[in-house]
Amino acid sequence: MNSQDISSNANSRVLKTYQEARLQNTENLRKLVVDAAATLLQEEGPEAVTVRKVSQKMGCSTKIIYSLFVNKEGLAQQLYLDGCKLLANEFETPPQAADPVQHMMNLGETFWQFGQRYSSYYKLMFGGAFADFKPDEESVHGTVTAMRQLITVISSAQEQGRIPGQYDTESIVRIVWASLHGVIHLYHGGHLGDVQSAHAVYRQTLSLIVSSLMPEQIT
Repeated sequence: MNSQDISSNANSRVLKTYQEARLQNTENLRKLVVDAAATLLQEEGPEAVTVRKVSQKMGCSTKIIYSLFVNKEGLAQQLYLDGCKLLANEFETPPQAADPVQHMMNLGETFWQFGQRYSSYYKLMFGGAFADFKPDEESVHGTVTAMRQLITVISSAQEQGRIPGQYDTESIVRIVWASLHGVIHLYHGGHLGDVQSAHAVYRQTLSLIVSSLMPEQIT
């Protein structure tokens, strides 16, 4: 290899390294922006998550955020995906009971606790807090991933013959999901009294759903 080839390879590597560094810097900056937006989301609620307020918290111009996320909806999508990760992590926390009835009860309670602990994320993801934001295909896939534990326990119960076969797994998941969301939405809207009263209604709803799917004694 002559000196010209060595020089050419070196220049190529410098260019690649620069491109990698630039990409890495962009990803780091995106993460910092999302972290700032997530802090606003948790501390002040979804209405506080604006490009202007995020840029103020970051100490940068709004142009930088627009260049990274295009608009507020782009930032909302990233927060939505982060919320899906939080929900997936929460669903991994409860013990996986051998009894599918108890397992579903555990997952249902975990979902309630997620709505309480991460209420701002919940409102962004499921409560229409960002009126112009509609989850795209990637976001919907993130939701499905977050719900994997629920899908798995329902599918397993069907395979064991514990759940009658007139409904497919997807339909059952949607019924469960919609019913539990309904209680949380009513609570957030002030229709179910204080948190203790709302939680009692939620637990009763969860018990009715699970017992209708698998008619066994629920403790």
